[in-house]
Amino acid sequence: MKDNILSNLKQYGQEHLFTFWDLLSGLEQHELIDQIQSIDFALIAHLYEQRNAPAESLTIADRASDPPAYKFSTVTDPTPCKPRKSVSVQEAVLAGDEMLSRGKVGAILVAGGQGTRLGFPHPKGMYPIGPVSEATLFQFHFEKILALSQRYGSQIPYCIMTSPATHRETVDFLEQKNYFGLQRDHVFIFCQGTMPAVSLETGKILLDSKNRIALSPDGHGGMLAAITRKNENGMSVLDSLRQRGIEYLFYNQVDNPLVRICSPEFLGYHLLSGSELTSQVIRKRFPTDKVGNIVEADGRLYVIEYSDLPDEVARQTNSDGSLKIWAGSIAVHLFNAALLDRTSKITTSLPFHIARKKVPFIDLQTGERMKPDKENAIKFERFIFDLLPSAENAVVVEVDPPNHYAPLKNASGSSSDSPETVKRDLVAMYADWLRKAGAVVVAETPVEISPLFADSPETVLQKIEKNTAFNKPTYLKNSTRHVE
Repeated sequence: MKDNILSNLKQYGQEHLFTFWDLLSGLEQHELIDQIQSIDFALIAHLYEQRNAPAESLTIADRASDPPAYKFSTVTDPTPCKPRKSVSVQEAVLAGDEMLSRGKVGAILVAGGQGTRLGFPHPKGMYPIGPVSEATLFQFHFEKILALSQRYGSQIPYCIMTSPATHRETVDFLEQKNYFGLQRDHVFIFCQGTMPAVSLETGKILLDSKNRIALSPDGHGGMLAAITRKNENGMSVLDSLRQRGIEYLFYNQVDNPLVRICSPEFLGYHLLSGSELTSQVIRKRFPTDKVGNIVEADGRLYVIEYSDLPDEVARQTNSDGSLKIWAGSIAVHLFNAALLDRTSKITTSLPFHIARKKVPFIDLQTGERMKPDKENAIKFERFIFDLLPSAENAVVVEVDPPNHYAPLKNASGSSSDSPETVKRDLVAMYADWLRKAGAVVVAETPVEISPLFADSPETVLQKIEKNTAFNKPTYLKNSTRHVE
């Protein structure tokens, strides 16, 4: 077997992967063989050859315009959007309510990231972000699914995508927490794939140790391959969902506790516009804001990364002074299950993107592990938003960050996207909900509301008596009030 594999490696100039073969134990040799056999070397060679090709998005930037869009009911910015067809808030909510009641909606949580930038040595979903309760990100999301399932009287299947680095610990944690009340057979945990890192200078695949290739997750676009990958019984997660009658899948990343999972209003805009893929966006703060730009070109929607959008295009404005390219993606989407099934069968649906990174590697001459001080490698990633041009009638829904978006990305003490800023935004949102219900919340008082108590200002209104005072740290959960 070794000789056959070595012959194939030589064809692609990758025979160096056997450099330390004679130093390895039998088990280590077996592990290395398994990794090598999982790699598409022809694809790696092609991607490396195309590493300096201009991004496809550059060819559409000069003809890009704002996408068809709706405004979520919490948005106060008056800048008009161009909807695909007129849909009122009430119509959207009714349509979303009906589909949730019929059990046609599932949800996907992308939870493959480790808390590296946070300085947190565990999967990011385990980070305690509750401003009063110290509930983890996982608890926030799972309780939202549980609350929705109870409200609509139908189980919402929850699909959790991990990475090889986070899979085992995530599974153990969720089992220990009893899936935060969700039934086990309605939780699907699956692991995304990996791609090898290659030398920036030579295209040779890097070794992370003498018997292990330097692998990294294949990007959040890896969800498409992972959710449609067949198991030993010939069934994929998507197959199981469709057997249960699921037609629509809400998608979000684990780091945003403000996201309104399976919002009936958001779902309704998707349904009534005939969209196959609907994305939430926020209005850019300034032309060169560092977000992915969702635009329309030739009747299709695309994402142009901020680094690929020419400044002169980014600064273009409409007659009222508003930005032409205004829609910044926040990685919240709604997919038709049929779209995922269809595009999973087309190899070009999700192109690979090139990322130049600093990747530790084994020096082939000395056998020592090196930590580079500058970019030395290329990683290959896929992004799920690249399905937009494949989707019929794709639209976006503008949301407002105070009610929808507060991602946890940076370490404590950072000026943005840190534990402090996320907790601040959570408290501000919950205090606003309580005040709208007629409660009195003393300034600077930490308040927190579990989704099991209320997951919207409307449900808070039904549970809080007018003039109720909140002057101590308070956590509302399961119709009870916990004062710290």
